[in-house]
Amino acid sequence: EMVPVHAACALLSLAPLLVLGVPPIWTQPEQVHLSYPGVPGSMVVTWTTFNKTESKVEYGLLGGRLFEMSAKGDATLFVDWGEEKRKMFIHRVSLTGLKPAASYAYHCGSDVGWSDVFFFTALNDSTSFSPRFALYGDLGNENPQSLARLQKETQLGMYDVILHIGELHMDRSDNARIGDEFMRQIQSIAAYVPYMTCPGNHEATYNFSNYRNRFSMPGNTESLWYSWNLGSAHIISLSTEVYFYLEFGLELLFKQYEWLRKDLEEANKPENRAVRPWIITMGHRPMYCSDDDQDDCTTFDSKVRLGRNETQPPAPGLEDLFYRYGVDLELWAHEHTYERLWPVYSDKVCNGSKEQPYVNPKAPVHIITGSAGCRERTDRFNPNPKDWSAFRSTDYGYTRMQVVNASHLYLEQVSDDEYGKVIDSIWVVKDKHGFSAWF
Repeated sequence: EMVPVHAACALLSLAPLLVLGVPPIWTQPEQVHLSYPGVPGSMVVTWTTFNKTESKVEYGLLGGRLFEMSAKGDATLFVDWGEEKRKMFIHRVSLTGLKPAASYAYHCGSDVGWSDVFFFTALNDSTSFSPRFALYGDLGNENPQSLARLQKETQLGMYDVILHIGELHMDRSDNARIGDEFMRQIQSIAAYVPYMTCPGNHEATYNFSNYRNRFSMPGNTESLWYSWNLGSAHIISLSTEVYFYLEFGLELLFKQYEWLRKDLEEANKPENRAVRPWIITMGHRPMYCSDDDQDDCTTFDSKVRLGRNETQPPAPGLEDLFYRYGVDLELWAHEHTYERLWPVYSDKVCNGSKEQPYVNPKAPVHIITGSAGCRERTDRFNPNPKDWSAFRSTDYGYTRMQVVNASHLYLEQVSDDEYGKVIDSIWVVKDKHGFSAWF
């Protein structure tokens, strides 16, 4: 077992001779994870050490000569705001010029400590690529129910990308040790496939400082909101938390809204929507849900959906914006359950047809997938859901998604309680995309 840092320090001061054989763990890389910076042929490797070291990644094609290439990056000092003011160094190295769909082995660190050897497959940059995703929110480190199955499936190569839709359990922070523990835990997934995130309410401690410093998402917004493309999809990650933590300033809410509007406008230019017809959003707190817990989404006038009228100026919600720009699919978490909605807008069901609700739907499709497992267990449902609720489950589990081509997208829900059984699945089929598709 690793010696805790404070114990190691005590040993050092007491008996210099004893510790000569013990590797200095504060220069040892940990919490290794990958993210996709949105640029074809690239990948970012992020890791943590507790002492300042160089930031190097050595890598090579899988099956070729190990570590024949190397890349350097830099480390940022992050001081947790808790009373111990714990220091850590967050290292980031960009790998560029990767061959699409080729697999690489790599390790990261420096001459005073290297990580294990991991491998990844560079993302295919073709618009005809059919990427496969695992998605979930609310996977905490005390009860990470679905983790083992996800670890194995990731290592089997079943996923190209993981989407973690908020609640990365960076609070209750014990001076950021909970965050360390969580990051160590997901390394067994996140060091092998790009791990794309968005902030949730459990990241709010000290104004999201742990989240903003530990992750490396595209764009220059400290991972709070960003977008990227893969296959025939344009994927937008956003912060629903700007609607709730007003003490961190209203300007963030307006800044994000403006950014979303511009991003959606750009994605809807005919030449862009033609090659990336699917627009998919991910945010932590849903606009709709039928849970029985008095959360924002259980109220008719959810803040994420309709905004906040009491602020000066009034803050716009996201439903109209997403509808106006023809968002196809909205992924949410926060509720510790799985719920699939019929296509819905303005609290009304807008099915494609009675027989085939998801063929040419007349409004965005919402999926809530927040039951991967965390300390709060799963939530209860309201016994009388509204008409837009199509399927619900309180089983622990996660969602798989494949953006198959320009017209077909597949979603399925895996129950961990039922040993990996698929308990729900849909095909969303669209002959056309965009605002005009609703009519």
